[in-house]
Order: sequence, then structure tokens, then C-alpha cells
Amino acid sequence: MSLKQKHALVTGGSRGIGRGIALKLAENGVKVAVHYYRNESAARDTLEEVRKRGSDGFVVQANVCRAEEITRMFGEVKTQFGGLEILVSNARPEAAEFFQGPMDITLQQWDAAFDSQAKAFLIAVREASALMPAGGRIFAITYAQGSRTGGLLPWAGMGSAKAALESMVRYFAVALAKRGITVNAISPGWTENSVLNSFPDQVQDLIRNWHKSGWTPMGRLGTPEDIGDVVTLFCSEQARWITGQVIYADGGASLMTPEVPPEIQFG
Repeated sequence: MSLKQKHALVTGGSRGIGRGIALKLAENGVKVAVHYYRNESAARDTLEEVRKRGSDGFVVQANVCRAEEITRMFGEVKTQFGGLEILVSNARPEAAEFFQGPMDITLQQWDAAFDSQAKAFLIAVREASALMPAGGRIFAITYAQGSRTGGLLPWAGMGSAKAALESMVRYFAVALAKRGITVNAISPGWTENSVLNSFPDQVQDLIRNWHKSGWTPMGRLGTPEDIGDVVTLFCSEQARWITGQVIYADGGASLMTPEVPPEIQFG
């Protein structure tokens, strides 16, 4: 699939899932604006990898929790690219800035979650759509399981923010439909080289082994490249009739029944 002559902005594109998406888009000819907040070195490394794949782009810094910085970021996109065909809203704060249970989460942590997700998406889509021609593609990276369950208590703020984000996806899908711009959410499961790697080694091992033993029917965790392939697929012209959806890209993990051990489900 060739997406040559198209331009993308990937927020949080310097590392993890965002980097995987940026590189897959570059492999398909897309020029990529690689957004970062604090780690300029990682962003420049990603841009170097974009160029090794025969494409180009630039790095752009912004704190997506601040409306004025999002607006400035899109000003740079307009200056550098002239327009935009693809927006991937992926950035989030580091876990320490929001990871707290509902009885203890501070208002500052709550705001960090909502400002970086629902509010940032609201502003970014307005800015991006002003630069987009018909056929544009907008994606929000979510975690749909966390937005509809309540067991992982420290995810309370981010889970609630992701639920609001998914709601905004549906509203924007309707608002932009007549322009032929699609708006969808991609929901990865547990993914290597992502937030998982910030957890203690013991926690990482528990999660990996749980999924390899059957909780993910395909028997492994996802990779950033897997998610990049999904985004690239939905950028194609053939995906023009799909909008307002939450796309699960998790190897089947979301199909499992929580009350039943995986060994029984596999028979």
C-alpha cells in the first residue's frame, strides 16, 4: 500500500506505540511529524528511522496538556507540510502523573489524564481538520478495556479520560463525515515496548506469562509494529466507509471471558 504524498502528525511519536505507527506510515511513503514532549533525543532517533525508510518529516515539541501548545504545534505542521492528511492522537503523560486509585487520585492527576486525552483530542481534531482535504484520517489511541472495567484501580483517571476520548471519536465522526474524513479509535492490548516496560520486572513477567499462556488467544503480546500496521490499513482508501468505531487490535484478548480461566475457554 502506498500513501505517498500524504502527511501525518503522530503525537507521542518518539517512543513505543507512537514510534511504531510513525515508522509504519513512513514505510508506506507518508511524511511524518514526530511529536515529543520531553525526550527530544528519542524523537530525533525516530525521525532518523523515518528517513532510513525513504520518507521524511520533522520533530515538533509540545505539552498536549496545554491548549496553546497544541495550537502552536499545528502552526508548525502547517508551516512545514502545508496541509495534513493523517492525525494520530497517541500522547499521554508518564504513569506517575495520573496512576492513582479513585479514593486517592489528586485533582492534578485527574486533570493530567483528561487534559492529555479528551481535551487534547478536542483541540487537535479542530486544528487538524482545518488542514485536511476530503479523505483525511483521524485516529485516537485508546485502551477500551480500561475505559469500561474498574478492576485496575490506579487506572481510574486515565480509564475515565479514555472513555471520554472514545465518546469524542463518535461525535467527531459524525461532524466530519460529510467531508469524507474518518475518525476512529484504535485499542491495543498489552504491547511490548510501551507503558508495560515502565513496570517492575516482576509485574512485566506476570503480564507476559498470563497472555502467552492463553489470555491472548494468539499467544503473545502485541508490538508497536502491529499497531502501526492497523493504522496504516485504516489510512487506505478501502477503509473510507469505516468511521466512529473502536477497533480492537489485541490478538483476541478482548474476546476472553474474565470469570472463566483461560484453560477452560480453550477447551
